[in-house]
Amino acid sequence: MEVPESDSEDELPAGWEQRATRDGCVYYVNHLTKGTQWNHPRTGKKKFVSGDMPFGWEKKVDDSTGEVIFIDHENGRKTYTDPRLAFAVEEKLHQDDFRQRFDSSTTALQVLHGRDLSGKVAFVTGCNTGIGFETAYSLARHGCKVIMACRDMSNTQKAINEIRSKREQSGELCIPLALDLSSLENVKLCAESCSKLTKKIDILILNAGVFGISYLQTIDNYETTFQVNHLSHLYLTLLLEPLLVRNSRVIFVSSESHRFASLNKPIEDLCAEDLSPNYESFGSMTAYNNSKLYNILCAKVLSNMWLSKNIFVNSLHPGNMVSSNLSRNWWPYRLLFAFVRPFTKSLQQAASTSAYCATALELEGTTGLYFNNCFRCETSNLAGNEEFASKIFDLCMQMIVRQMGSNELQQYIKRK
Repeated sequence: MEVPESDSEDELPAGWEQRATRDGCVYYVNHLTKGTQWNHPRTGKKKFVSGDMPFGWEKKVDDSTGEVIFIDHENGRKTYTDPRLAFAVEEKLHQDDFRQRFDSSTTALQVLHGRDLSGKVAFVTGCNTGIGFETAYSLARHGCKVIMACRDMSNTQKAINEIRSKREQSGELCIPLALDLSSLENVKLCAESCSKLTKKIDILILNAGVFGISYLQTIDNYETTFQVNHLSHLYLTLLLEPLLVRNSRVIFVSSESHRFASLNKPIEDLCAEDLSPNYESFGSMTAYNNSKLYNILCAKVLSNMWLSKNIFVNSLHPGNMVSSNLSRNWWPYRLLFAFVRPFTKSLQQAASTSAYCATALELEGTTGLYFNNCFRCETSNLAGNEEFASKIFDLCMQMIVRQMGSNELQQYIKRK
């Protein structure tokens, strides 16, 4: 049968209806021919519905008829049609078999529409403002408990109050936690505190970062952009690994700026001082670009290392020159960001790829990839170099051990 043209592959032709069996398999009814089939009439693919009901919905059996009914408690409605059909997932032929459902205009709330994240725990860094705030709010809005790990506790509490003003229940799900990424010792204390707050982490989003700052050294004597954007996040991730569970997702918020990274040495000659430069060799943009490259490289190493544990690690680009607090450190950057604001993503749009990587059903089992606009994107050649990734990871481990010792990190030091 010929199928009429449509702007959407998922749109059913006239006369067709989508239904689901009790065990979640989607089938298609052709009312013109009175026939049924398992494959979508346009895409030819099979679909299934997830085990989770949309937010506010309940599935139960009608005592009088024995039929399965679906109750929308927020709107007081009942239906025999499974509401999860709107979010049915295509059967995957392999791990990376998924189609693009969203684009650069999509918001985090649109990505999460209909999802119930009750019972899930997310840990998000740098989320009292900007993209991180929208990420935390969107997750909490859909029932996720969110640990908001930030440096400034006063601003974090203000952010929680703002979330509470939008929706009381969402604010109650947000927990502030002190985290100063310029101190490895503080990172360790944060991880220890987190273990007292929760027994698991389903979603770890490494969002915090600095941009365009002048040369500074942290208390650990490392260059600040490198440590805040990458080294401390890597250390935090390794310390939180015992809380990660089967199907946990770890997301490094990187940037397209990684394509402009500059490391002009053969791999075998690289040393710690190349990652954490001295004053003479420092450039603020180069430091930022390099730190975002390290995010992708170490995410790739961890994705391979944790695959057998079913812990999935990906990285992403949130958007170009998004109007956030990232540009706060130098007035020319603030002026530039203000100038391009009408042409860039909103904060909600910039948070969409984080929300997508953290929750999308079709990404279950997907690891070691880089995403942009809620879809897989190829990295630079350097970011895809596994030998280079291994070298950067090992150098970072040496730098952490130099300051903090190796007690908690033996499995990563001896990974070879």
